[in-house]
Amino acid sequence: MVKFALPAGSNPVKGKLHKNETGATNIRNFHIYRYDPDTGGSPQIDTFEVDLDICGPMVLDALIMIKDKMDSTLTFRRSCREGVCGSCSFNVDGTNTLACTKPIAEIKGDVKIYPLPHLPVIKDLVCDLSHPYAQYSAIEPWLKADTPPPERERLQSEEDRAKLDGLWECILCFCCQTSCMSYWWSGDRFYGSAVLLQADRWVQDSRDEAKGERLTELNDSYKLFRCHTIMNCTASCPKGLNPAKAIGHLKNQVARRE
Repeated sequence: MVKFALPAGSNPVKGKLHKNETGATNIRNFHIYRYDPDTGGSPQIDTFEVDLDICGPMVLDALIMIKDKMDSTLTFRRSCREGVCGSCSFNVDGTNTLACTKPIAEIKGDVKIYPLPHLPVIKDLVCDLSHPYAQYSAIEPWLKADTPPPERERLQSEEDRAKLDGLWECILCFCCQTSCMSYWWSGDRFYGSAVLLQADRWVQDSRDEAKGERLTELNDSYKLFRCHTIMNCTASCPKGLNPAKAIGHLKNQVARRE
């Protein structure tokens, strides 16, 4: 898998060293990308000396401790701390992942934390997700059916329900999307792996009656077929999903209609 560390256009300089003055011996250095648009300066990499003896086991635990005890201006997103909400997706040690489920013990040497690649940085580790969410909205991610609903609910067989496994679990953290080089090059028109996995979730849903309409909308040399099966998306998914397989299924479905 291709390794990467910085968002496009970044040229950070060496920043502040935040020393641990407590006399702790189990110290790990955390190198964190900092950018404040209000200052107008260049991005920088600040170093924090973290005492692992009083820190939780995950990268997010260290970030929270740094913000609480060392630098309250550090800015990042987080919410559930359980790998469910997708808020704390960063580039950690060269790979996109969720900070709340990434053990510090798995990282050798200093810990390097950057925003997700390719996306505009709002501040520090917070990226602007407006564009990928607009692409997500474009696939109309809801059940579409013209037939009147039954009295209680639209049923499906166990076999049809099983087809959605590996698709519905996506939490839209965009780790896969921003690890894709095709998305780096053509993100303005290529929908990207997370969005296409969500599109396949509705194409495969037996209760949805807009399959043809959805495939027609996706039949585009950029929206779908800009994927070159690099497989970074599957390698970086923190939920263990396979966006490349979903994209392959969409391509197959579009080809069968032609």
